Amino acid sequence: MTDPLTPGTRVGELVDLLTRRGETVATAESLTAGLLAATIAGVPGASKILRGGLVVYATDLKETLAGVDPVSLAADGPVSASTAGGLAEAARVRCTADWGIGLTGVAGPDTQDGHPVGTVFLGIAGAGGHSVLELRLAGDRWGIRKSAVSAAVSELLDRMQETSAG
Repeated sequence: MTDPLTPGTRVGELVDLLTRRGETVATAESLTAGLLAATIAGVPGASKILRGGLVVYATDLKETLAGVDPVSLAADGPVSASTAGGLAEAARVRCTADWGIGLTGVAGPDTQDGHPVGTVFLGIAGAGGHSVLELRLAGDRWGIRKSAVSAAVSELLDRMQETSAG
């Protein structure tokens, strides 16, 4: 049986590319609550490239467990570009991975801190620093969370392919 989380994503490509490059990935997840790490783990051979992850659903854990800067967390809030960047860096550093992915956002059903449902911040961290992408996703809670995972996989793949080409 195929893992039910992997269809519709490029996660097989990601695991293959990381494996060929001898690189690793780790996650720090809020709204996806480990769904990204579970999706990566659904690909045979993922144990070679998946270091682990942090589930930091509660705001206080973003600071205490992931080490997101408390000043920026207080100023910008848990659903923000600075938080996503901090989560990505935390995943990379704390799990000693080549790449870190941070996800935070609002899956619904209600808005959070003025952010509408479907607002997601995706951070990708590598040796050259981190970048953050703001996404506006549609759907119910499951659809938003699944779309956030798919976007994270694709964004990391694209960034890795850019670093190969450059």
